[in-house]
Amino acid sequence: MLGSRRTPLMMPRDDDRMVEHSAWTRMTQQDPEHSAAYVQRFRTMAAEGRDLGGEARLVDAMLPRRARVLDAGCGPGRVGAFLAEAGHVVVGVDGDPVLIAAAEEDHPGPQWVVGDLAELDLPARGVPEPFDGIVCAGNVMTFLAPGTRREVLRRLRAHLAPGGRAAIGFGAGRGYPFDEFLDDAAAGGWTTDLLLSTWDLRPSTPDADFLVAVLR
Repeated sequence: MLGSRRTPLMMPRDDDRMVEHSAWTRMTQQDPEHSAAYVQRFRTMAAEGRDLGGEARLVDAMLPRRARVLDAGCGPGRVGAFLAEAGHVVVGVDGDPVLIAAAEEDHPGPQWVVGDLAELDLPARGVPEPFDGIVCAGNVMTFLAPGTRREVLRRLRAHLAPGGRAAIGFGAGRGYPFDEFLDDAAAGGWTTDLLLSTWDLRPSTPDADFLVAVLR
C-alpha cells in the first residue's frame, strides 16, 4: 500500500492564459466554507452508519485482487478508502485541498493527491504505474468546466493499463446530457462496455435520471 501523502499537480501559471474554472472551484470561491461543510456532511453520514460504499462495491467487483485503482475526483476519500480496505492500491486525485486533507485525516493508507483532472499527469509526479481501474463518482463529471470534459476523459484513458476499465457515474439535469458524455468518451478513446442507471446494477433506461458508464 502506498503511503499517504499530498502531491500538488498544478504549478502557478507564468503566462496570461485564462483558466476555465470548474463549477466546484466557483462554489468554493463564493463560499469559503463550502468544502468544510461537504466534508462534515459525509463524516456525519458515516457516523450514522449510512451506506457510503455502493460505488466502490461495483468497482471492486470489476477488478482482480490487489488491483491499482485511480479514484478521480476522490473528494474526502470515501470510495477510495473502501477499495483500499478491500486490498487494492489506491491513488485518489482531487482539485480541492480541503477535501484531500480530510481524506488524509480520515483514511490514511491510499495516496491522496491535490490536482486538476484536466492537467492529470501522474507519471510526471512520481506515480508511473498505470491503473487497472478508474472510478469517477459523486457527479464529478458535471462539476468540470465544459471546455475540459474531453481533455479529462482523454487523460483518464491515458492512465489506464491495457485491459483496464473505468466506472463513471453522474446524475441527469446537471448540464451534461448523457449522450453528450458518451460522445465525449468516444472522442477520448473510450469504448462503452455497459450502461447502468444506478451503482447497484439496475439497467439503463431512456428515462433514467442517473448514468453509470463502464468504459474500456
